[in-house]
Amino acid sequence: MSYKPPFEVNNEIMSLVAEIAELAGRITVSSELNRNPQLRRKSRIQTIHGSLAIEQNTLSLEQVTAVLNGKRVLAPPKDIEEVKNAFEIYEVLDTLNPCSEADLLKAHSVLMRGLVDGAGEYRIKPVGVVDSESGEIVHFGALPGVVPELMEGLLSWLDESDVHPLIKACVFHYEFEVIHPFLDGNGRIGRLWHTLILSKWNPIFAYIPVESMIYQNQKEYYQVINNCDAKADSTDFILFMLKLIKQAVDEILETL
Repeated sequence: MSYKPPFEVNNEIMSLVAEIAELAGRITVSSELNRNPQLRRKSRIQTIHGSLAIEQNTLSLEQVTAVLNGKRVLAPPKDIEEVKNAFEIYEVLDTLNPCSEADLLKAHSVLMRGLVDGAGEYRIKPVGVVDSESGEIVHFGALPGVVPELMEGLLSWLDESDVHPLIKACVFHYEFEVIHPFLDGNGRIGRLWHTLILSKWNPIFAYIPVESMIYQNQKEYYQVINNCDAKADSTDFILFMLKLIKQAVDEILETL
């Protein structure tokens, strides 16, 4: 394994990993989530709404629900297309291999189909992340010439590392956003892959709307990423995301 992302596993992180694993086990044992397709669909819709809302999609949760129920919604066609594309790829989540570059590119091609040129292909241009409020560039992605090599190293690390999947998912999420391999759609793909990695560890995570937690805390989400950029270390992001994951699991347990 040639690439090792910089982070530390401290006591607080390990404590959260143990708590989340125990709570997830309780959901698995109850299996109510597996027996209740309506609850699974509701969680899936919350996931899609949260992830797209972060990217300035204007549809409300009710409108997203209506679109996915085949009803007409008065909204920008682009926003409606984003919802349909996201639902399509989340519905085949269990068929994707999180360590496969081909599956990653396939997911991007579906998620961004009809929305951006070069869907399903790594970018060949420089790209920066712009703060929606100030208009300032807060992060530059890796130079396009090294993107394939960096992604190969990250996917290899994901495949070979023996770190707990809860931690691996957070590290991959952060490192993916730092590389920023696509012209557009990096945020939603990063969150999708986070969910995918967790769902391979425990299938219930395919229906736990972690993306909604990120949406509710998106200002802090971006701030933590920026702080980690300054430190060149993803420890703070791991801690932040584990707290959100625990909150999402807690809410599912309350619902059950």
